Amino acid sequence: MSPSGPLTALRARLDGGGRLSQRALALLSAVRFGKFVSVGVVGAVFDVTTSTVLRELGVFPELAVFIGIEVSIVVMFLLNDVWTFSGERTGGGFARLRRLVRSNLVRTGGILVQLVTFHVLYRIVAVQLTLLGIDGWFVVSKLGGIGLGMVVNYVAESLFTWRVHRGTEDK
Repeated sequence: MSPSGPLTALRARLDGGGRLSQRALALLSAVRFGKFVSVGVVGAVFDVTTSTVLRELGVFPELAVFIGIEVSIVVMFLLNDVWTFSGERTGGGFARLRRLVRSNLVRTGGILVQLVTFHVLYRIVAVQLTLLGIDGWFVVSKLGGIGLGMVVNYVAESLFTWRVHRGTEDK
């Protein structure tokens, strides 16, 4: 069976289905998901770098994490808007601003997943790990939160920010 076999079979089952099936079908774009993950890697670099620098400067860990998340959200939104979902966007500057606000609201679930995962790993699991004078467990905890938050964000952004399951109306 070819690598696309199971994906093709799933698409065939969902095609012609109801509204929920159409939303699921819209999420099955391997190219879009690959772009989303690539943009996520760039966002993760911004997130981890911002958070770690702030933490090393003495900012409270959870606040440093939150600021890093917001920096990465803006960076990822801009990259997703011009690359990942470029075929889904419509309108000019006001429409982009509306999508940015919607993106921040939609990513609330991913932010909460990230913050809770970070807190559990960093504060409760609390492994002592120092690498090159930097709190390595802080970075590991950040990456754990980013990984779980990415799944939530991909589904939410696809369905609510860029509305991949619809035509170009009402975006």
